Amino acid sequence: MNTFNLTYQNEDDRAYGLAGMAISLAALDALDNVVFVSLDSDGPMVHFTHSYYLCGSPVLSPKAVWANMVNNFNLTSAMVLSNVMARSIVRMGHEVPEEIMAELRREMVREGRDSCSLDEDEVTQLYNRARNYLHRIFHNERLHPAIDELVRTLGRRRTMSGSEIADELHLLQIL
Repeated sequence: MNTFNLTYQNEDDRAYGLAGMAISLAALDALDNVVFVSLDSDGPMVHFTHSYYLCGSPVLSPKAVWANMVNNFNLTSAMVLSNVMARSIVRMGHEVPEEIMAELRREMVREGRDSCSLDEDEVTQLYNRARNYLHRIFHNERLHPAIDELVRTLGRRRTMSGSEIADELHLLQIL
């Protein structure tokens, strides 16, 4: 049985996780929300624009605020899923263990309930949509050499802006 741990094994593993997150943000057309990504960050490796975090403006309707919160929840959930998929499928060459995916789904249900007041069925629907979409991306073996190249670029550059990530993905013809 293949094992997979959520903690990073080494810098290469961390770079695949970050590459996966960048690819999911590009696939969801959200790279404009990214200020920069950094392999050297002690905290989150992805740093978002202020507008990503400003959900509670009094000039926005409650519905607009909630929709923004759900969108951000969807983005961060996709980033988590793509992190583990890139590390397991692309880097290690095998499927993410189902127990890991089940644990991620449980965490998503908890977070969706706590941050967006979503019920389990709503989160499960978001989870299934993201999982299926990202699964197709990371199982596309024609993309693996380009993903490997993105990992090498991240390893050399260490920090890249959202627009630099978009340019690199365009050059690599990933998305």
